[in-house]
Amino acid sequence: MVNRGLCFTFFVVTLVTAQYVPPFTEDCQTGMYPPSGPTFKGAVTWYTVDLDLPPSERWKGVITDKQKELASMIQAIKDLADAFVPSGRLIDLVDRDLPLMVDTLPYPFNEEIRGIATASGVPLGEVVLFNIFYEIFTVCTSLVAEDPDGNLIHARNLDFGLFMGWDLKNRSWVITEKLKPLVVNIEFTRSNHTVFKSTNFAGYVGMLTGIRPHMFTLTMNERFSLDGGYIGILEWILGKRDGMWMSFLTRSVLENATSYAEAKKLLSDTKLLAPAYFILGGNQTGEGCIITRSRTHSINPLELDPKKGRWYVLETNYDHWKEALFLDDRRTPAMKCMNQTTQTSISFKTVYDVLSTKPVLNKLTTYTTLMDVSKGKLESFIRDCPNPCMPW
Repeated sequence: MVNRGLCFTFFVVTLVTAQYVPPFTEDCQTGMYPPSGPTFKGAVTWYTVDLDLPPSERWKGVITDKQKELASMIQAIKDLADAFVPSGRLIDLVDRDLPLMVDTLPYPFNEEIRGIATASGVPLGEVVLFNIFYEIFTVCTSLVAEDPDGNLIHARNLDFGLFMGWDLKNRSWVITEKLKPLVVNIEFTRSNHTVFKSTNFAGYVGMLTGIRPHMFTLTMNERFSLDGGYIGILEWILGKRDGMWMSFLTRSVLENATSYAEAKKLLSDTKLLAPAYFILGGNQTGEGCIITRSRTHSINPLELDPKKGRWYVLETNYDHWKEALFLDDRRTPAMKCMNQTTQTSISFKTVYDVLSTKPVLNKLTTYTTLMDVSKGKLESFIRDCPNPCMPW
């Protein structure tokens, strides 16, 4: 049997030596939009979720279409758990104890999760697990940019699946590949009018990417911290529940906030289970910011300031006032490409090029979303990063 520790050490050493050497990094891409070719894995299907329906019924249409893909995803998680705890006890614990947790989750999310379990046939505990592990495993790139006319474009790569099963044969992350068929665009309506739009994973009721048309755009990135999401989740399980789940907060803000200022205040001040970066864009010049969050408060916010030359803000998974981890510096190449693009050329086309440049595009990238708040427009595309490509 191959020594896994030795394989992992060799793997990491190889990454370190190759990080800043082609082909893992490349010149800024051009001409990638409209999407085609080997980095484009497919368009994202649109669904409608009617907020006037009882919460347990809202996701039936989505889950009916994606039932097989959701079951496959859950099975991959179970296989991964069995690899770490071969006895199967971990999944037994999930199936036995996590259903009890759903009663502690805030309404309407708890009832939506119950409805998804019923519609999909997936055990309730496993659907709960699917809805909470994004609190601690998401790495991404998000940006808000303002063109010379004051129009704002918000874009992101959603990267997910780090350390969740590396497929040596295909050189890809198992969970990342299982997630791609679950990517959906959702139009949330009330009284037959659009409330907000989101790019989501079928079966997941929180929000990581969304637009309140003509008002604001919002994405969430993971912030690594010793006081991380696993601490907040443990406290929640033990009965300390004064913090908000990150993705439930973003969902609540998209659903209920009616201005950039209101969204900014809620994202800055609400106590959280986990630290996070909220990247927020508005509908007026200068309305764009990175809100760096501890679990209790906002730290050193970074605002758009076009008059001083800051025509975009860009966040990966490291505090903007600190250097990125040298093993995972997506920020430097992304900013290089943004600066090379220049403000006068900013558009869906050029931002997609930036997000298509390795290692901003990497083996963890599931989808790219582009949003234009003034047009109320959201476009999403499932991505692939052909070899050779950085694992993260």
